[in-house]
Amino acid sequence: MKMKKINKIAFIGMGLINSSLARDLNDLGFYNSSSAYSRTKKTRNILRKLDIVDKVEESYEKTVKGADIVIIGVPVAAFSNVIKKISPFLMKSTIITDVGSVKKSLIKSAEKYLPKNIDFIPGHPIAGTENSGPEAGFKGLFKNGYCILTPKSNIKKESLDIIIKMWNLAGMKVDIMDPEYHDMVLAITSHIPHIIAYSIVGTISNLEKSIKKEVIKYAASGFKDFTRIAASDPIMWRDILLSNKGSILEMLSIFKKDLATLERAIRNEDSKFLYNLFSKTRLIRKKINK
Repeated sequence: MKMKKINKIAFIGMGLINSSLARDLNDLGFYNSSSAYSRTKKTRNILRKLDIVDKVEESYEKTVKGADIVIIGVPVAAFSNVIKKISPFLMKSTIITDVGSVKKSLIKSAEKYLPKNIDFIPGHPIAGTENSGPEAGFKGLFKNGYCILTPKSNIKKESLDIIIKMWNLAGMKVDIMDPEYHDMVLAITSHIPHIIAYSIVGTISNLEKSIKKEVIKYAASGFKDFTRIAASDPIMWRDILLSNKGSILEMLSIFKKDLATLERAIRNEDSKFLYNLFSKTRLIRKKINK
C-alpha cells in the first residue's frame, strides 16, 4: 500500500524533543507544511526567531486544523488538558502521537477524550539532554537511538507505518512494546537514575556549609557525569514520577533491597561479594556501550 502524503504536521509543546524533531524533519520532505503552538507567548516568540516550523500559531485550534499528524510534547500532567482542547478540531484521519516518558496514563487519557476514530500512537524517543526549551533542541539528537511505540491493537496499520517512517527519518530505530512493560523498563533505566541523581545532589545541599563547599569544589568527573541529569526540567520529572509511580515504587523496592545487601557487605568487609558484584556489573556496563 502506498503511504499517504503528509500535508501538514503540528507540534504541541516545543521543548527539547519536539524542537529537535522539527529541525530534523524540516529538510527531509516528510510533510508539506508545519505548525507549532507553545503555551507561553515568550516561547512562541522564540520559536518565530528560530524559524524551525512554517507557522507559530496563537491557539490550539489553528495549530491542529488540517493536520495529518499532531505530535504532543508537553509535561505528562498537561497531556489530558491538551487532548481535551484539540479534540474538537481534529480531522477524522488525523494521527496523534506523543514523546512522553510514561505511556499507560497517557493512553487512558487519550481513550477518554479523543474521538474513537482517531488513531493515537504513543511514542517515546529515547533521547535527550539535561537542557530544556526550544533553544536546547538540535539536529541529530535522535541519530542511532531507539524510539518505543506502544500502540493499541485496533489502530490502522497505515497510521503506525507513518509514525515509524517519521522516526526512521529522524535517525531512530523503532521498537513496538506493551505500554505497561514500557513503563516498567523505563522506571529502572531512566526514572530511578534521575531519582538517585536528584537525591545525591539534594544530600549535598543539606550538608554543613564547609563540607558542601569542598564536595562541590573537588567533585570528580564521574560525579559530574552521573549527577548531570539532576539539572533536568523539574516540572517534567515531577510529572513523570507521579504518573509512573506504580512501576517506579516496585523497582525502587528491588533497588533498596540490593542497596541494603551492598551496605551489609561493606559493613562486614565482605571483599569477595564486593569483587564479584563489581565484576558482574562492569561486564554489563560494557555491553551497554556496544
